[in-house]
Amino acid sequence: MKTLILKPKLSEKAYALSEQRNTYTFEVPTLASKQAVAQAVAKAYGVNVTAVRKAGVKGKTKRTFRRGMRSAQSGQRADIRKAYVTLKEGDKLPIFAAVEDNAKSQADPSTKLGVKEKK
Repeated sequence: MKTLILKPKLSEKAYALSEQRNTYTFEVPTLASKQAVAQAVAKAYGVNVTAVRKAGVKGKTKRTFRRGMRSAQSGQRADIRKAYVTLKEGDKLPIFAAVEDNAKSQADPSTKLGVKEKK
């Protein structure tokens, strides 16, 4: 079996899903099956996958202008497929670990730079 390349999607929506529903979002190849995505996530991160949902995202049409707006060329971004992977309760992925560390350090005022404790 080929190994799948999983690219985590880092966005506000993905962060909210990971916190509220224990669901993580990955960008996967368009021909990858749900079973293959579940096996790849379980193997890569050592977690138990309970469900996988897939969604196709069409590439946007983009235009580029050359020579002072005289000629326009149209192009299109590639289509992608997103996989929403739900994990077993209690399992977590370290994708947003840096975001959570920053939130903890901002909540504790003694860890901010330039703040000295009085003795």
